[in-house]
Amino acid sequence: MTNGKRKKYTAEFKFNRVVESIRSDNISSIARQYGIGTNMLSRWRAEFMEKGKEFFNDRSNKEIGRLKKKMSKLEQMVGKKEVELDLIKNFSDFYQSRNGM
Repeated sequence: MTNGKRKKYTAEFKFNRVVESIRSDNISSIARQYGIGTNMLSRWRAEFMEKGKEFFNDRSNKEIGRLKKKMSKLEQMVGKKEVELDLIKNFSDFYQSRNGM
């Protein structure tokens, strides 16, 4: 019985299996050896031939997520600095008005 979750394979794993299957010219043997379906390996090969190793690389999405988090933190910092500057400006205006400047 399966739990309904699909197994995730790394880009490196996919790339290496595709290269092995191309070198040996035997998809069934490589698929059996690593416990993956022949249809899946065939699909990886077709995608590799079309797009190369970059197709399997999911780092770009992770990088986008990391950069979005960083941007959010920076926006918060800028917001805090704007509040601080407004407070300083208000205090300065108040101080100048009290001292008749």
